[in-house]
Amino acid sequence: MAEKYFITGIGTGIGKTITSAVLTEKLNADYWKPIQSGDLAQSDSLAIENLINNSKTKIHPETYRLNHPLSPHLSARMDGVAIELDQFHLPETENSLIVEGAGGLMVPLNDQELILDLIKHLQIPVIVVSQNYLGSINHTLLTINTLKQHNINIKGIIFNGETNMESETYILKYTQVNSLGNVPLLNNINQHSIIEAGKHLNI
Repeated sequence: MAEKYFITGIGTGIGKTITSAVLTEKLNADYWKPIQSGDLAQSDSLAIENLINNSKTKIHPETYRLNHPLSPHLSARMDGVAIELDQFHLPETENSLIVEGAGGLMVPLNDQELILDLIKHLQIPVIVVSQNYLGSINHTLLTINTLKQHNINIKGIIFNGETNMESETYILKYTQVNSLGNVPLLNNINQHSIIEAGKHLNI
């Protein structure tokens, strides 16, 4: 059965795109990045396209392609556009769909709305990507608590990179959120390693 998931992270640069690639390949899913802020010549959509090794995945175009590697609200302002929630529509597909957010939940889209509001607008379950570093327990618990406070369906959590069983056990026990597995630290990121990483996920 086709499933749709929104991939959010506990911050920026913690592995949402790699995790999205692993999920997209494992599920033979489509991929959609609603907002690309900066790095248009090396976008996340292009990265996913290069890392996928199946014939079913379709990469859907971004709703907003912004020129500056900044928070979407500021990048949009500098581009002379305004991000509006009613412009976001889930792509029509019979495949499963992986939707990758920008940064964490509280990243602003405009003067009033956040990535959190985009998730509520799209109404699909969330997968939280965490990574073990000093402070990650706090960031992970804050992210999950915020999702729960807004009654957002949490599919589970994926830990990306090096394992820290003490931190991961605490997070899972405190939040009571399902573990979907770990994406191991990938020294070489390519189609083969993405396929192999998928074997570590329970989804």
